[in-house]
Amino acid sequence: MRRLTVVQLLPELDSGGVERSTLEIAEALLRDGHRAVVVSAGGRLLPQLQALGAQHITLGIGRKSPLVLRHVPALRRLFADVDADIVHARSRLPAWLGWRALRGMPVAARPHFVTTAHGLNSPSRYSAIMARGERTICVSHTVRDYLLTHYPALDPARLVVIPRGIDPAAFPHKPAPDHAARARVAALHPQLAGDGPLLLMPGRGTRLKGHADGIALLARLRAEGRDARLWMPGAVQAGRAAYIEELMQLARDTGVDDALAMTETTPAIAQAYAASDLVLQLSRKPEAFGRTVVEALAVGRPVLGWDHGGVGELLRELQPAGAVATFDADALARTAAALLDDPPVPAATMPYSLQAMQDATLALYQALEAG
Repeated sequence: MRRLTVVQLLPELDSGGVERSTLEIAEALLRDGHRAVVVSAGGRLLPQLQALGAQHITLGIGRKSPLVLRHVPALRRLFADVDADIVHARSRLPAWLGWRALRGMPVAARPHFVTTAHGLNSPSRYSAIMARGERTICVSHTVRDYLLTHYPALDPARLVVIPRGIDPAAFPHKPAPDHAARARVAALHPQLAGDGPLLLMPGRGTRLKGHADGIALLARLRAEGRDARLWMPGAVQAGRAAYIEELMQLARDTGVDDALAMTETTPAIAQAYAASDLVLQLSRKPEAFGRTVVEALAVGRPVLGWDHGGVGELLRELQPAGAVATFDADALARTAAALLDDPPVPAATMPYSLQAMQDATLALYQALEAG
């Protein structure tokens, strides 16, 4: 295979699925002898990227200001200086800047332009740039269908579905119940101690993640006589104190505040899955993929989620019993009870692997370069 130089564009290297995928592809490129260049404003993941051996160029290409256009000539020079074969944009504003930079290059020297639609962005001329790559990677069939629905002139042949994946070694299967993992969680958060089921609901501290639905479900289960507990790692974030207090008031009003723990993100999320009896994915806004579903099922824990977006897509494929009609609280409570009483047998292997995602992305690069 020809050695490639791939330049990835994104706003920053802080946290999230876009940033994670950027590092994963940089790692795969370097592992296979290619050159990985990343352009962003930097962030807390920058040392991790540089430890891989990737080159980083610091440019504020995600800053929403007219002044950001000054980076177009710099990007054009960069693409020429590194002799880029592929420019891979992962966010809208960087994609526009990269596209404009490429338009100013001679056709014969112009790198291929690839985009990844990581999310279900509001349809608009601004968002349409994410479907203007020579190839647009869709992280799920949900995303592909969404793009085709909202951009009907789009050529379906340019859309390639490459789902996100996990490293199986990072999420090993654990027999249930895992009493040792539960004891470790209870030691950190005493309100989660007890013999009843532990519900786990990972997610950022935003209303869109459906935390109120999780608390309402906890109240229903406890009203049925189950000593259920609920842990929400990731709910506590800087600047979200008012939202957390709103949720705590809801918990007090429903009498479940002593069975609820809302915390910052846990660095031991695989152990959190192992400690739980049921994992919740109740985002009010459809997700593009739903990594939580894949992670939890890999560990061997049932997942309960609204049947929409990427979460619904994954549940219908991997564990149909956990997909619930969107926002039907009664069905949610019935399904939660059924999954706790009779957990589905987990699949022997998880088809959504990090290796598969990396291999498919590099194969797409090679196919474009080969013409």
